[in-house]
Amino acid sequence: MTDLDFFPPIEPYDSGYLKVSDLHEIYWEQSGNPDGQPVIFLHGGPGAGASATHRRFFDPKHYRIVIFDQRGAGRSRPLGEVEENTTAHLIADMERLRQMLKIETWQVFGGSWGSTLALAYAETHPERVRALVLRGIFMCRESEVNWFLYGLRSFFPDIWDKLVSPLDEEERQDILRAYHKRLMHPDSAVHMPAARAWSTYEGSCSTLLPSPETVAAFGQDTMALGLARMEAHYFLNGVFLPPNSLLDNVDRIQDIPGTIVQGRYDCVCPPVTAFELRDAWPKVEFVLIPDAGHSAMEPGIRKALVAATEKYKDLA
Repeated sequence: MTDLDFFPPIEPYDSGYLKVSDLHEIYWEQSGNPDGQPVIFLHGGPGAGASATHRRFFDPKHYRIVIFDQRGAGRSRPLGEVEENTTAHLIADMERLRQMLKIETWQVFGGSWGSTLALAYAETHPERVRALVLRGIFMCRESEVNWFLYGLRSFFPDIWDKLVSPLDEEERQDILRAYHKRLMHPDSAVHMPAARAWSTYEGSCSTLLPSPETVAAFGQDTMALGLARMEAHYFLNGVFLPPNSLLDNVDRIQDIPGTIVQGRYDCVCPPVTAFELRDAWPKVEFVLIPDAGHSAMEPGIRKALVAATEKYKDLA
């Protein structure tokens, strides 16, 4: 194991684009052991995209590591496209990818929005999921979205002020719609400043201690546009699921082994949501990291996630 509690960097042995509609094609890659236990990594956001670092949560000698960028995110095309982009579409994309790769069942790993999509997928296709490794639990309920847009001000008032500084007083009463309007504007001179402001806000609140590297990553154009547009789109549409759907249907995954890793001081996705999921899913392993925020790159969270993927090596 490296000094970062990660496995060494690796390159994909296979990658490409899967056309999932007339409009969308998604980037996918495989790394690690071609004959190994399949695991699929679900990135956050929605819209954040995946990176080479995400391969390193998994032992490449054991796992067949599948990573893809969801519709409108990262290397998938077109970037920032919200048409034909719903939770149901993303679940269907995962199934197309699984079938194309001739995988019967796989471990599903996701944090933040990745935990949302992982739960939605597992509740739809429980027979395809060997295990769930979830981090920074987010169920995209109205209360959670309101916390993100208003509640975070309690801990990050200076950062929140930067988020709302482009908005007039009336717009600040509905930050989501005000930003959605700017983010969907066709002129990049309008949507890119809004995207950077939104994405940088999230990055600035994601770590226990200030992390200029995290903020810089969230401010990059591809990340910012994909993240901000997709989040505003999904948040405004209630994640395209009935209210509280993920918690109401947790009985569908009761027999799937699972681990939740949650930062005690996660301000983006406060721990109360993870505790609600734990209480509804008695068999799940629950790991509360006492000195961590939201980011998967926090040392304690990183170590616990790797420990979980190591634990599930023994699954048949």
